Amino acid sequence: MTILCVRFQLPPMYEAALPQLLGLLEEFTPVIEALPPDGALLDLRGAERYFGRGAVEFASLIRVRALALYGIDCVIGAGPGPMLARMALRDAAPGVTRVVPEAQDAVAEFLAGRPVAALPGVGGATARTLCEYGLDTIGKVAAAPLSTLQRLTSARTGRELHEKASGIDRGRVVPNATSRSLATERPFSHDELDPSRHRRALLSATEELGTRLRALEKVCRTLTLTVRYADRSTTTRSRTLKEPTAHSSTLTDTAYRMYEALGLQRARVRAIALRAEGLTPAEQASHQLTFDPVDEKVRRIEEVADRARAKFGPHVIGPGTLAA
Repeated sequence: MTILCVRFQLPPMYEAALPQLLGLLEEFTPVIEALPPDGALLDLRGAERYFGRGAVEFASLIRVRALALYGIDCVIGAGPGPMLARMALRDAAPGVTRVVPEAQDAVAEFLAGRPVAALPGVGGATARTLCEYGLDTIGKVAAAPLSTLQRLTSARTGRELHEKASGIDRGRVVPNATSRSLATERPFSHDELDPSRHRRALLSATEELGTRLRALEKVCRTLTLTVRYADRSTTTRSRTLKEPTAHSSTLTDTAYRMYEALGLQRARVRAIALRAEGLTPAEQASHQLTFDPVDEKVRRIEEVADRARAKFGPHVIGPGTLAA
């Protein structure tokens, strides 16, 4: 057992704690891949030999230290590879580490009865195609001839499907020092038709993203909007910003333009999500100078608002539209 997949149960608006939690994990191994907004992959091959402990023992230590130092619980999956560790995490519960043994028979048993859509990298279209031909579980996909899978999908996809369904995990943990994206979601209590409420949700989301980016001293290059509808279908749009930014007003304008470009007419929206991607340190970002006094005023207001939030809490100040 060499790979752990850890998901910290972070409260809302507390993603800024992730770098500290990653620092806690570095006490065990330097090979850590951050999985924003709240998780990480750990390669423990060297740590197991150095400390003489198993992955399950490391999982217990991580859970205890996260609770003792930060008051944050976590769920952990363990497996011989990143794919299996991620899948094990889905079955894990707080206080219990879900383990996929290394033995090939045990891996096959773990995968066999799961729906084919549970395999990482299998999207909705591929899953529907396989299910139409009766390959609705991972076990059936593993038993199918490679040539059949390649005819149904493609040469490359079929080969990857066959390997993953057979428990062959070629993934690896790629260390990355910082989170590369931040995300937030605004679900509605019922399927929402009113565009004004959609825009209000967007405003709330961009205010949160801007605040979190500035707290982390990051700027984002790309903003991605995902709209989920009542029938569970989704629409996703991304837009690259003119310059990397962490300013809520710029994020809000961009989100509004993406939403308007969708041309939704009485769409029953279940949730709206935004993701800030391409994060880089704010100190390395360039900013186009302007003679517009309004722009400078907005930036100063943001600085004051951030100081107030840091002292009194995240909801102490915000746009007047959201106070209604």
